[in-house]
Amino acid sequence: MNFIIAADADATRAFGQQLARALDRVDGAFVIAFQGDLGAGKTTLVGGLLKALGYTGHVRSPTYTLIEPYELNGRSIYHLDLYRLIDPSEVEPLGLRDLLQPSSVLLIEWPEKGGGAIPPVDLTIRLDYDADRRRIGWETGSDAGASVMQAALSAAKP
Repeated sequence: MNFIIAADADATRAFGQQLARALDRVDGAFVIAFQGDLGAGKTTLVGGLLKALGYTGHVRSPTYTLIEPYELNGRSIYHLDLYRLIDPSEVEPLGLRDLLQPSSVLLIEWPEKGGGAIPPVDLTIRLDYDADRRRIGWETGSDAGASVMQAALSAAKP
């Protein structure tokens, strides 16, 4: 797994903003899975991504509502938190496959709780928290995922 180091929460949000700008390369639906322990920075990164797409409110993880929808820049963005699921069979009633429209983006925290019931993932982001910094790793699951990561990393270079 490739990775970068984010020195603090602001750097984690900044990486989320780079990902958001890179999403312009995607024409169809796109799925990003966010993995990491509690407090690793998953929602912080998603907050940066949503801010770059035009959201001005405070981003909270939808731990109890499971899905938080946003309409931003002509895109349907769905932020999901599957932490509270007990069994992957609980994913089907959420209708995730129905959310995958041509301009939609699914941001899924705790995808491992969904097992094989979540849609194919284009990009997996893994956050590990060590002291005061985060290690942000990634794996691509599609050509679109590789293109988005390449664009996001290119934007990070001075």
